[in-house]
Amino acid sequence: MERRIPNPFEKIFSYSIMSRLDESAAFTSTSHERAWLKRMLEHPAASEAFTAETLGKLRGLLAGEDDLSFSGGFLEKAGAAARPLYHPLLRPLRRMILASSGMRLTIRTRSGLEFSGQPGFPYKLEYSIARREWYLIWYHLTEQTLLTTKLGTVLEVGAEPVGKTEAAAVLGSIKTILDARREQALIEVLPAYRRELSRILYAFSCFDKEVIYEEEQEVYGIRLTYLSDEAEYVLSRLRFLGKRVRVVEGPRLQQRMLESARLALGRYGQG
Repeated sequence: MERRIPNPFEKIFSYSIMSRLDESAAFTSTSHERAWLKRMLEHPAASEAFTAETLGKLRGLLAGEDDLSFSGGFLEKAGAAARPLYHPLLRPLRRMILASSGMRLTIRTRSGLEFSGQPGFPYKLEYSIARREWYLIWYHLTEQTLLTTKLGTVLEVGAEPVGKTEAAAVLGSIKTILDARREQALIEVLPAYRRELSRILYAFSCFDKEVIYEEEQEVYGIRLTYLSDEAEYVLSRLRFLGKRVRVVEGPRLQQRMLESARLALGRYGQG
């Protein structure tokens, strides 16, 4: 099989084109990507995710694109009632986060109690694929603690002006809290399963990680960084991967995996 040698002039030309596109804030897209976007803009959530002006502009740009139709090609089985992907509070909260603004929250608990006028500082919005829920991570200015709240329990939210000095102090406090909650673990990929490295990395795709390769032992290691309240999810990923990986460092994960193994042996073991 003949191997094609890369042309250096082609690489220089491609780099020049990509640099100019980047400088002009432009990007390239395929016809399939444009057809997919046109299809997605037909979803009812699109009118909430975009302003009317942005939505109209996108639909106008994609007017001449082919329609991406799924009719006849797929059969969808009946499932649970779908929850809306977009929440109406996402846009105002995102603007508050970008502007480093404070806020006032009105929250309803599971028992039905309401807490109004809670002073806070929005830090991050997260979406849980497993629970199909949006979460707001925010700092309570009175209690000086970092909280995670379902957007479904937030009844009202309003912007509250915060000075730059106070905002910087709050962000510093949030960083201190997160650093205290942060944990690390070293996971070793067993040599027999090195070919499945991409699959193993995908299982930990939502965490900060560093891949380490030991040349002498020819072993891959994955150093994970996660928050303490995410440890159970890390354990579920480890159980999913089974004998492909081994926890080398991380006493908490090692102890929990040992407990799981003992429970399994007690339930299914012989003798």
